[in-house]
Amino acid sequence: MQRERPKAISLTDRAAERMKAIMSASEGRYVGVRIGVKNGGCAGMEYTMDYAEEVNPMDEVVEDRGVKILIDPKAILFLLGTEMDYEIDKFSSGFRFNNPNVTDACGCGESVTIVPAQAD
Repeated sequence: MQRERPKAISLTDRAAERMKAIMSASEGRYVGVRIGVKNGGCAGMEYTMDYAEEVNPMDEVVEDRGVKILIDPKAILFLLGTEMDYEIDKFSSGFRFNNPNVTDACGCGESVTIVPAQAD
């Protein structure tokens, strides 16, 4: 019997509720949210989030707390073990990524240095 593979990313209750609200406002135009990483920012990499109109053949599909997340295959090793949260501060609100693979971050919080997850 194979053991269940851990999810590449998980959502907090706050993130799931916010994501559900956003998706319900889209009136069914999207199948989920695509999350990835790209080169950029002063620390080297930035997270990306976009509406997904379709599931690409190589996407990693994660369903957590009633939300469908599609992960770009090039980003999976950078996101393994990440928890996505939604925070509301005095002057801002937004999704935050609590990623165990981050080794450094810039002062403004817009970019991070991420190393690929290693097999145990």
